[in-house]
Amino acid sequence: MSRNREVAALFDELADRLDAQDGSFRPRAYRNAADAIRQATAPVETLAAEGPEALEALEGVGEATAAKVIEYLETGEIAALEEERAAVPVDMQALQRVEGLGPKRVYALYAALQITDLDELEAAAEAGEIQTVEGFGQKTEATIREQIEFARTATARTPIGQVYPLAEDVVAHLSGHADADEVALAGSIRRWRATIGDIDVLVATTDAEAVTDHLVGWDRTAEVLQTGATKTSVRVGGHQVDLRVVEPDSFGAALQYFTGSKAHNVRLRNRALDRGLTMNEYGTFELTDAEREGARVAGETEASMYEAVGLPPIPPELREDHGEIAAAAADELPALVRPGDIRGDLHTHTTASDGRADIAAMLEAAADRGYEYYAVCDHASGPGVVANMGLDDAALLEHADAVRAAAEAVEMTVLTGVETNITADGALSTGDAALEALDCVVASPHSALDQDRETATDRIITAIEHPLVDIIGHPTGMRRSQREGLPIDIEAVAAAAADAQTALEVNANPARLDLRSEFIRVAVDAGATIVIDTDAHGTDQLALMRYGVHTARRGWATADAVLNTWDADAVTDFCH
Repeated sequence: MSRNREVAALFDELADRLDAQDGSFRPRAYRNAADAIRQATAPVETLAAEGPEALEALEGVGEATAAKVIEYLETGEIAALEEERAAVPVDMQALQRVEGLGPKRVYALYAALQITDLDELEAAAEAGEIQTVEGFGQKTEATIREQIEFARTATARTPIGQVYPLAEDVVAHLSGHADADEVALAGSIRRWRATIGDIDVLVATTDAEAVTDHLVGWDRTAEVLQTGATKTSVRVGGHQVDLRVVEPDSFGAALQYFTGSKAHNVRLRNRALDRGLTMNEYGTFELTDAEREGARVAGETEASMYEAVGLPPIPPELREDHGEIAAAAADELPALVRPGDIRGDLHTHTTASDGRADIAAMLEAAADRGYEYYAVCDHASGPGVVANMGLDDAALLEHADAVRAAAEAVEMTVLTGVETNITADGALSTGDAALEALDCVVASPHSALDQDRETATDRIITAIEHPLVDIIGHPTGMRRSQREGLPIDIEAVAAAAADAQTALEVNANPARLDLRSEFIRVAVDAGATIVIDTDAHGTDQLALMRYGVHTARRGWATADAVLNTWDADAVTDFCH
């Protein structure tokens, strides 16, 4: 029941605003604090009540940021942020969802054209005014014009990682009521879609009013949007929560109905009609001669709804009408990878580059998770590396020695590695001699992300075919709600990866989730190996693995297709 995400979002905004005008360490300090607070297991308000020292114990939170946390929790404002908002009153979050617009460019547009939101940005682009601003030009203006609609759509949905912890809090709150027999998430969040609109939650109860009042009266409920006998909508933590209450004997039917996509449910209902049945949120019923509902044959459990039409239960992640019903009917549903199948993490960072924890802390955290193996892959120097924090070849080799020394303290196979940069033409920013000396090489695109499909595909395939590359990290370079990433030909990329035995990464950070689920399925079908990595920059981010696993499940991935479900010997054999 924490306010962690709420506070973290404010620090993210403050960092963005400072980044636009301040070349010091301050923006990075606030981003580190935001990450630490967002991923903290303890509620930030609990830590604040214990005093600033408890907040400062979080990796990335210092004295100044701890004071601002306390200031916000006590007053509802951070004075430094309010000053920045007043000085430049722009919708920073919305404008940055337009490809190519970072904090500095947002501020430049405000200074030159007084642009504060997407509507004003669109008007300026249509009028040809943006190209007149220093550092922009006709090409940038055209890109902005094309991206406006995407940016507007993106604002309607939120990356799952920003919503799921709140959804868990809602479920925990409702589960605490004595009259709530069963509580479950539904809708797109239960299908683990990458971005989420509203939070759908379902409660089985014989006292709907009491359960509804429990949500409406919650101290974290900021606004009641609507309330009724069976459905209530409220706003919590900046997100809409839609509560549906049902009788216990129809909970399974409601859970199936409100989880599946519309297309999935339509296809399932058509299958029911073919068998003389009808399905709705109350159950599965026999159809009478008058085509009216007859006796109910299923509905108390979700599994019974599928069994009634001759199907095994279909995992929520697959309920998108992408062939899952036909596969279930043919008994060909895959045995999807599970969170418990993961044995290690092969793409992580330390303070040697842009991480927030040192080698020892990251290794200890990984060992505490029960991992069999773990790779430290700090950034190499090269194009696209944030704040030039990457390591050159000599520094990488020294860093590898430090990793080997720290590995002696843990009972876990530790791999030395690097995240090298894939340049615009597919070359790597690290020399072969350095790569050869390391255990695991992750190659990732960080720059030139506006390439056309053919160029981007050739670029990634060139990196795939490099004999010392083991993993292609976040292969398209996408950022959820910010940029779409490289428009690669996934069929060609997957085929090349299968041939070269180079793994394609599912980056588990919710801001990425790259490869996306559709691409994962193509890769798996092509026989390519995928790997699920957190790209963790702090010990807390190792917990992001679940988002990658569920994304892989949405891509129909089985455990044997995922590199980091294999044992340590198999992983080290796979890596060069």
